[in-house]
Parts: sequence; C-alpha cells; structure tokens
Amino acid sequence: MLAQLIPESGAHPITLDTAITVLGRSSRLCDLVLDDTSISKQHCMLVKTDGLVYIRDLGSTNGTRVNGQRVIRGALLPGDQLAFGALGFQVHFGPDHGPRATQTATSRGQNEQQTSQSDVRLLRDSDLLLPD
Repeated sequence: MLAQLIPESGAHPITLDTAITVLGRSSRLCDLVLDDTSISKQHCMLVKTDGLVYIRDLGSTNGTRVNGQRVIRGALLPGDQLAFGALGFQVHFGPDHGPRATQTATSRGQNEQQTSQSDVRLLRDSDLLLPD
C-alpha cells in the first residue's frame, strides 16, 4: 500500500516506505526529519499496517492534530488533514506502483528512490513504544 503525506505548502509528497516511522526534528533520533522549530525532537510515530496508518504523538510540545483535533493516537483515513506543530499535510493512500521519484521516509530521513516491498506484519503494543 502506498501511503503519502502531501504537504499543504506544495512541496513534494513524503512517502512512508517503512512499517514504523518516527517523525521529528532530530536527524539522530528520527526516520523522517522535518526541520521546523514547531516540531519536537521526537514528535510522533506513524505505523503502517493492514491498509491503514496509525499515528501516536510522542509527547510533543505543539501537538499532533487530525482534522483540526489534537490527538494522542488514532487511525488516519485517506483525505485526513494532518498537522505536526505548524506544518500541515493531507493523507493519501493508493496502490503500490514500483519505484517512485518522491521523498521517502527511509532509514534516518535520507531521501532515496526505493521499490516498495510488502510491509504487512502483526504488531504488539510493545512495538509502538520507544525504549527509555
């Protein structure tokens, strides 16, 4: 399943290529780095599974909002408006179509072109928690 965050700013879409993506301002701690002062060092986690994307806020200062509502966790649906601090995105889902030339959320936030592989797996609650 293709899952993308489409920036309201008109920038290139961000493709979520891994099952679990930690989003934040710190390139050392996060898979997807958003360089904005309204974003916490570790802002939130996005989990792609069973044709859905789940989100969990990681105690961010400025919060995570879905359709204008501040959330701690929840499931994202196609077309949802997602905001991290002051940055806004629209959620897009679609079928995988091989290699894509968009920004991808891969290891430690590096921009790469990559062929998507199946990432469906069962997750336990402990998989969603970061180690202390």
